[in-house]
Amino acid sequence: MQNHCAAPKCTSGKSDPQPLFRFPRDAERSKTWAEKCQRKDLIDKSPEQLHRYYRLCGKHFDSSLIDSDAQNKVLKDNAIPTVFDVPNQPQTGQMKRTKEQTNNDETESKGRKKVKKSQADADKEDVPTVSEEENNGEYLKSLFEVLVLLGEQSIPPSGPGDVKQDGLKSSNFQALLEYRMTCGDDVLKKRYEENKECCSPAQLNQVTEVCEKWIRSKLVEEVKQHGCFSLITDDLVKISGDWYLPVFVRFMDQSNCQWERFFGFLSFEGDGDTLAETLVSEMTDKWGLDMEQCRGQAHSYTGIHFRKIKAFSAKLIEKYPMAVLTLRSTSLLNLSLADGMPLSGVQLVMSTLKKVESFFSQSQLLQLELENTISMLYQDKEDRANELKEICRTSWTRQHDAFEVAVDILEALLLCVESVHDNEEIKWSDLVAHDALEISKALTDFEFVMALVVLKNTMTLTLAFGKNMQGKESDVHFAATSLNAVLHSLKEVSDNIDVYHEFWNDEAVNLATAMDIPVKLPRSHLRKHPSDFGTTQPDSYYKNHLSVPMVNHIIQEVNELFSEDHLKFLRGLSLVPALIEQQKSSEPEEESIQVFKNYIPNAATLSAELHCWWVKWSKKVKGETIPSNLHETLQLADVKFFPNMLAVLRLIGILPTLALEDSRNVAYKRFKMYMENTPDQFKSKSLALLNMNYDVEFDLDSMVESYMKTYPDREENQV
Repeated sequence: MQNHCAAPKCTSGKSDPQPLFRFPRDAERSKTWAEKCQRKDLIDKSPEQLHRYYRLCGKHFDSSLIDSDAQNKVLKDNAIPTVFDVPNQPQTGQMKRTKEQTNNDETESKGRKKVKKSQADADKEDVPTVSEEENNGEYLKSLFEVLVLLGEQSIPPSGPGDVKQDGLKSSNFQALLEYRMTCGDDVLKKRYEENKECCSPAQLNQVTEVCEKWIRSKLVEEVKQHGCFSLITDDLVKISGDWYLPVFVRFMDQSNCQWERFFGFLSFEGDGDTLAETLVSEMTDKWGLDMEQCRGQAHSYTGIHFRKIKAFSAKLIEKYPMAVLTLRSTSLLNLSLADGMPLSGVQLVMSTLKKVESFFSQSQLLQLELENTISMLYQDKEDRANELKEICRTSWTRQHDAFEVAVDILEALLLCVESVHDNEEIKWSDLVAHDALEISKALTDFEFVMALVVLKNTMTLTLAFGKNMQGKESDVHFAATSLNAVLHSLKEVSDNIDVYHEFWNDEAVNLATAMDIPVKLPRSHLRKHPSDFGTTQPDSYYKNHLSVPMVNHIIQEVNELFSEDHLKFLRGLSLVPALIEQQKSSEPEEESIQVFKNYIPNAATLSAELHCWWVKWSKKVKGETIPSNLHETLQLADVKFFPNMLAVLRLIGILPTLALEDSRNVAYKRFKMYMENTPDQFKSKSLALLNMNYDVEFDLDSMVESYMKTYPDREENQV
């Protein structure tokens, strides 16, 4: 970026610092500015060139044209420079010409033997040359501009093979740089002529890295501006062969709307406390998040990474006790509980259900094949057959009752995939037939059947509770008050596990017998303990290795996910006007609100303000529409007159437990789309951050400045 004024003989600089203003893009205004400068070379340049390469300092504008109230001085619209040391044209009454001027005139009149400097030479003396630093800044700006464009459109910078053609690499990034050169980008063209390439792979990596850090710094500023937040992670992903943990942050903005932002990926290399410490350090020291402001955390647990994620969440609570552990609203409770069970049978069920979903979603003919099989099995029960077929047309493997549905259609599912694998009518490709064989092998494993039956029966106890937790505010509030009943039921099963397991075992054995599946110990167990063959009974094995640990896991996880601190926050939903009106009570639930006394502006007035709020909404006025959810309540015009209530509602709003409106949940949707639609070889943690935050207001000059600071060596700033 140019760092001096384009006006002739302007003395602004270090001794006289002045703000610099770009030439306007508007053709008429740009021409006027150039004429006012009295530089012929500027008049010949295009508005785009003037805008990119030239500036005028504040000395040349009337003070009334500069907005002095702004943090950064800004010109007002249609500002024209009028203050110049050199007059626009000769005026009458000027001083008489000096003796030197007269002598020059006389010399010219005598045949012009003495040659004056040409006007062009005089102009050259006045024209400030564009320095190498400025050229380099404009060059870097072009690189950032192209990178941002690619990131916004989710287009990978590299192309297939990245093969060189005619001196330029056939990548998307290089292709756009070449297009800019064709359109007249002289800085890029000069750099290419000097180096035979516009940007080396090493420098592209540097530019991408700086872009990632710059975006994250803006996100951190945004979160700091709005106060408290919650931390959310998603399933681990693999990028370039390494595991990474996706991180989101939820907060409330100044207009009292919930937001989530994707903050990037944390490297997930290492184990135990060391890994947990590294993750926390990365977020605080490198990213700049103030974890003291974290009020909630939610994680996605999977079998193979369960212990590592648990260690991470425990470390967060140890360091930041107010970061309450919760369930994420996008995760179904029953499926989350199953995903986190490090039991081989449960993981076999979960992986097989994913394969089933992928298998039948690839072709409508496969779906019809399953429906025909269901009709055949339920010939005498047409209503039940239609019900099951309707269920199978949905994403049933990702629903609350997935295990119940799987048990109901298990026999039809097996007959269907076996028919596809046999492929007697040559209807299916070899790949489809192979996938069908893999699924049938899993379905005919007794360990799968037993685990599925136990999951179905135990998860029935948390089914209604989990559904309510993903419902409306009234449902969530009800769930928070019903947790004790859920835990009581689970405890009763645990205390009488021998009896319950006997019923579950009988159900699994009967189902396996109907499907001609032999009842036996898992193959993996027998490989490790061959002596158990013929001595350990399947009933006893599955009780000790499946039923008991499963029930204990569910009790432990429900207790951790819905701690007393978490439930206190959720009970605060009683402040939503629709819930107050439903309760028909003249007395507010003061005890459930007092827990927020350390988070509100004035704890001394809490009781009085709560009573006023309760009176306001406890009696519905005829024809009045009462806010039914948290978002509507926070958007009330008069909520600002209840500062304590507002603070409590805002705090509840950042909890990951509560579902976001679709318009506020864009970060998670963009993340899923990027991971699903971007080929593995093109995935980039830096560009993913750019793609999912393309609505951030990018400042290319600021990015260039960050690059210069990160790579101050001039050689590194060049190709």
